[in-house]
Amino acid sequence: MSVLKNSSKGGVTDEMAQAAVAETAAQQSNSKTSFPFQEGDAIVYAAHGVGRIDRIGVEEIAGTKLEMIQISFPDNQMTLRIPLDKAKKAGLRKIASREIVGKAMSIIKSKPQISKGMWARRALVYQEKINSGDLMQIAEVLRDLRRNADSLDGSFSERKLFEAAQDRFVTEVAVLESKKPEDVLNELTNVMKTA
Repeated sequence: MSVLKNSSKGGVTDEMAQAAVAETAAQQSNSKTSFPFQEGDAIVYAAHGVGRIDRIGVEEIAGTKLEMIQISFPDNQMTLRIPLDKAKKAGLRKIASREIVGKAMSIIKSKPQISKGMWARRALVYQEKINSGDLMQIAEVLRDLRRNADSLDGSFSERKLFEAAQDRFVTEVAVLESKKPEDVLNELTNVMKTA
């Protein structure tokens, strides 16, 4: 039985099948041109922080050719490869703008929002905010946990979450402003002390 049927019978015509094949080919050829990143770009991957695009190209995996993007994370000594069409869904984005960093700094300077809920639930929320890759949400974690970061009042897990948020924030701002992470950390620390 033929898959292609006569159009008068309501089936798929040769022209329709060819149009579908042409559309798929056009989407595949345009996917790379519409992709906003290039090799060498610094990017943020939500779950892992700041990385650099090493390579964008076609790879054959299990007999299927896929456009892949390879990202290295020097801080974690890790390399990640993901399909190009899944990159944005996976939380890949450009480095934040100065405007966003300014808004994030305003959040850090604002009054901490103290929750009375169980720490285990709050810790999960903080971890989700850090892993979101969103600089504004990371700033919220820094704001809310800064009071216990250097004191004996905070638990070990509070300090670890604070340090993780701080590391993500500092690394991204350092790349944006072309500064050493230590210098950005000192500036951030001074902002938090005066807040």
